[in-house]
Amino acid sequence: MAEDLVLDTAIRNWVLVPLSVVMVLIGVLRYFVSKLMRSPQTLDAKIVREGQLIIRARNLRAAGGFIPVKSFRARRFYYTNEENGLLHVPKGQAQNPQAQMFSDPNMAMDMMKKNLSMIVPQSLTFAWVNFFFSGFVAAKLPFPLTPTFRSMLQNGIDLSTVDVSYVSSRSWYFLNLFGLRGLFTLILGEENAMDDTQRMMQMGGFGADPSKNLSAEKDGLDIFQHEWTISKMEKRAEDVLRKLVK
Repeated sequence: MAEDLVLDTAIRNWVLVPLSVVMVLIGVLRYFVSKLMRSPQTLDAKIVREGQLIIRARNLRAAGGFIPVKSFRARRFYYTNEENGLLHVPKGQAQNPQAQMFSDPNMAMDMMKKNLSMIVPQSLTFAWVNFFFSGFVAAKLPFPLTPTFRSMLQNGIDLSTVDVSYVSSRSWYFLNLFGLRGLFTLILGEENAMDDTQRMMQMGGFGADPSKNLSAEKDGLDIFQHEWTISKMEKRAEDVLRKLVK
């Protein structure tokens, strides 16, 4: 049977609360530092044009039922034909995001700054937590868990008899590291709040290939089946009127 522990209130006051507050302050400070280090962005006309093209193609799929099938096929051919279709990307002309990054020094510098703004603060914070708070049982979760969560929640504590719901200080650091997106959304706004999980996923990538988006949208239009919506408008209007009368 797992043993229950009585946590000292001093651990809450000098470990749990300071660690959480420091993680929040570091996240906010890192956002403003990365904003100051960011180079001015210039919009690429080609990227903007391709983005608008994808939006138009998606609108055609979403509202294609409101135009006759002949008009829909003409528009689909305009987008997807193999000769000069707007969504057709000829073989050999697809952009390589990695080569594009190395050809643009500003993009490579921005990515390096973004990675450094994440790696350096988190490395220093983890060293601080590991040096001062290693070995503490910081909190207890209000719900039971299976033993499979022990390695995730009790990092740094080698006690197999302790209940799994107890969280070590080192594990509390990781929980805050990957779970503060909701709080950052309230502080910084939805567009500026990004948790460290997403940042780590972006570190290994060099950006999305726009040609893949065009090809995916082209395939979506090719397999889209037109269904004339106007013929069913009378039935829908009748159903709406019946609901209003009731």
